[in-house]
Amino acid sequence: MSLTSDITINAAKFDPASNSEQSRQLNDAIEQKFDAAAAWYKVGAEKYRQMRWAGQTALPPPVMLPQALDFTIPSREQGRDIPCRLMFPQARKTDEERKGVKGVVMHIHGGGWVLGDEKSHDALLQFYADVGDLVVVSVGYRVAPENPYPKGPEDCIDAGEFLVKNAEKMYGAPLKFIGGESAGAHLSVIVTFHLLKTQPDFKLPGGLLLHFGCYDLSKLPAAQHFDRNIVLSGPIMDHFMSAFLPTQTTDERRTGAISPYYENFSPFRGRLPSALFTIGTEDPLVDDTVVMSVKWMMFGGEAVVKAYPGACHGFIGFAPTLLKEAGEALADTKTFIQERVGK
Repeated sequence: MSLTSDITINAAKFDPASNSEQSRQLNDAIEQKFDAAAAWYKVGAEKYRQMRWAGQTALPPPVMLPQALDFTIPSREQGRDIPCRLMFPQARKTDEERKGVKGVVMHIHGGGWVLGDEKSHDALLQFYADVGDLVVVSVGYRVAPENPYPKGPEDCIDAGEFLVKNAEKMYGAPLKFIGGESAGAHLSVIVTFHLLKTQPDFKLPGGLLLHFGCYDLSKLPAAQHFDRNIVLSGPIMDHFMSAFLPTQTTDERRTGAISPYYENFSPFRGRLPSALFTIGTEDPLVDDTVVMSVKWMMFGGEAVVKAYPGACHGFIGFAPTLLKEAGEALADTKTFIQERVGK
């Protein structure tokens, strides 16, 4: 019998030959649009946010859904609340019906710790609510450069602690999932590790929904070498990270408080929640998903890792008719949620 490896990977998923013609054409079109459009770090973050909502950037503007509700969660700072977005399953119309949901999702938006807010991902929030019969709370944490580290993570931690304590009382069901995209995936892990360290009985029975996350803010090799401007590139990452971490050295970025890959996992052995890691192979953060998911499994956590050939950063927000891999990722996310929502 030949010797077998204890760690295996489906290399075909990462081979450029596996990229569909649809993804190639879409990536070329996105690159052309981003090359021609204004960059946030040139026009300024606040101006770019306004342009984003006005549809004046390379991507379509966010769409707000009328059924979403706005509310606030108290922060650690007296007199300052954290804005949040609330989404219920569409099938549950009345307050009485909504008491029967199966759990709560804490969602943390992406945007490089600079862009986006709690109102910018309504369609995804509604998707989570409907496929899992869940209440979804999206956190409007403070963003850089106006509010650099640690302000954004502190808001997310405050929201996480609040939901652990109050979700059952407010919604009739416990916090079951935490998740986000890109910077939101990074912050989701930061929150989870904080809760594991500070609350000995903390459990997240559903798990983590981690879409194309960044787990090493000193930049892994894929991020250093990926220079195509397809939503996100290595050089653009530098601008985001400089806004979020304006004074931190490389060594300081390689600490668990900033980069969860460098956290001491030993105390978490046997306690890590299940995690869904999704990543497109044309994404500078591909290494982040690979190394973080393997480390997750090393310490006893269940990691479901799904790679989508040819998909770029942020692809889960594209229409499945535009990119079939977006539909596949949503279907995989639905399966992950439905298999675990009853736990």
